[in-house]
Amino acid sequence: MNVYCVRHGETAWSLSGQHTGVTDIPLTDNGRRLAGRLAPVLARQTFALVLVSPLRRARETAALAGLGEQAVVDPDLGEWNYGDYEGVTPEEIRKTRPGWTIFRDGAPGGETPEQVAARADRVIARARSAGGDVALFSHGHLLRVLAARWIGLPPAGGARFLLDTGTISILSDYRGEPAVRVWNAPLGD
Repeated sequence: MNVYCVRHGETAWSLSGQHTGVTDIPLTDNGRRLAGRLAPVLARQTFALVLVSPLRRARETAALAGLGEQAVVDPDLGEWNYGDYEGVTPEEIRKTRPGWTIFRDGAPGGETPEQVAARADRVIARARSAGGDVALFSHGHLLRVLAARWIGLPPAGGARFLLDTGTISILSDYRGEPAVRVWNAPLGD
């Protein structure tokens, strides 16, 4: 079984570095182009289950990647709720909270790392019960926590998995143990 984790294409806020949790913004023209480049790669696969975040940028990516018709919305795939930090960059946050990181400290008025990990764990359980390969269309921080949880790390382990927009990562198993097969694979220009 393989779980294809697809981070949505580029948005205006991913370009500016602003935390984009619940703000429902569209892809940029470049984000749509990158999402379309996913289609030939994903078309070679057969998926028992395709899940997508309810947010527009992920749903748009799934559609442009050719799996929109098959995709089932799963609220657990929504991005981290950044609360008071929605729309704020990490650099701005660290001016008042030096050393802050979302994976360790969470967001005031938003979700804790443990809450995001609980959502990731539910997605993992759903994927493991699908009976075949699974595609997930979601967001950077959520997918990073999901990868950490897949291999048994705490949510803070998500900080170790850098993830660009419009990329595919594959989670799998190696000799019965959860493993990362591919991470942050760009499709090139």
